[in-house]
Amino acid sequence: QYQRRVSGLIGAEQTEQLVNSALILITLGGNDFVNNYYLVPFSARSRQFSLPDYVVYLISEYRKILQKLYDLGGRRVLVTGTGPIGCVPAELAQRSTSGECSVELQRAAALFNPQLTQMLADLNSQIGANVFIAANTFTMNMDFVSNPQAYGFVTSKIACCGQGPYNGIGLCTPLSNLCPNRDIYAFWDPFHPSERANRIIVQQILTGSSEYMNPMNLSTIMALDSRT
Repeated sequence: QYQRRVSGLIGAEQTEQLVNSALILITLGGNDFVNNYYLVPFSARSRQFSLPDYVVYLISEYRKILQKLYDLGGRRVLVTGTGPIGCVPAELAQRSTSGECSVELQRAAALFNPQLTQMLADLNSQIGANVFIAANTFTMNMDFVSNPQAYGFVTSKIACCGQGPYNGIGLCTPLSNLCPNRDIYAFWDPFHPSERANRIIVQQILTGSSEYMNPMNLSTIMALDSRT
């Protein structure tokens, strides 16, 4: 539908070039666990699947979606899996007694992310080109979650904006608690990293080693594409 609208403006050939040269970012997995599997006890998905089987199901469904994205013309697709979903303030508020991450949610991420990376590698092998780039956002986040002071944060447990334990309950609203300096908080709200934390993540996406980016970082991709 998007391509049809653009074709009406610039023509089919230029639209194809535009889509082929686009950098596409897609984030997978987090909401599937937080909102669909673990949000309530005995959720429909948790009754339908064991956790390992649910991960296999997700990977299978996402493979179809990514293949379709390629078929539609996507040639550079940056894919991020789940961050440390068991360590966000929202989950600490619900599941933690003394600030520890949720073991079960961390297990979900630990099962999902490696299988996602392998699936992307398999797709690239099938296509014969490095179309799909895996960003290890779990490790990128865990760097400052596990050692916030090393990155200039005072805490990675309490959100800057929120209410309740760890400021992890509800949404950030005008009635919420608000920290005096968001730059020293790893999390802005119960679920999302602060702007400064996101800058750390983006830097790893741009220049990170193979521990963070597979098969290459974004700077390398841009350098390669500039030659074609």
